Amino acid sequence: MERHKSTPINSLLDAWLRNEGLETPLLQHRMIQGWPAVMGEAIAKYTGEINIYGNTLRVKIKSPALRQNLMMMRTEIARKMNNYVQAQIIQDVTFY
Repeated sequence: MERHKSTPINSLLDAWLRNEGLETPLLQHRMIQGWPAVMGEAIAKYTGEINIYGNTLRVKIKSPALRQNLMMMRTEIARKMNNYVQAQIIQDVTFY
C-alpha cells in the first residue's frame, strides 16, 4: 500500500480544533496556566483569580503596590502572554 498524501498529526489536530471551535478556549486555558511561568513565582505568589473576558486578561493581585507596578507594565505583559501561547489572544490586561 502506497502513501499518497501524508499529513503530520499535529496539523490534523490543529485543523480539527479550529473546525470544532476549540482552538481559542484551549489557547486561553494555556495562557491562564502559563501565568506563573511568564511572570515568575514571586508575582504568582500574590496572584489570585485569573480570567479572560473577551480580549482582556483579568488578574486579581493581592498586593496594592504590586498591582500599581503591574498596571504600568500591562502592554508588555499582554505581549509576553501572547508570545507564550504563540497567538494573539488578549489585547489588554487589567488588575483588580
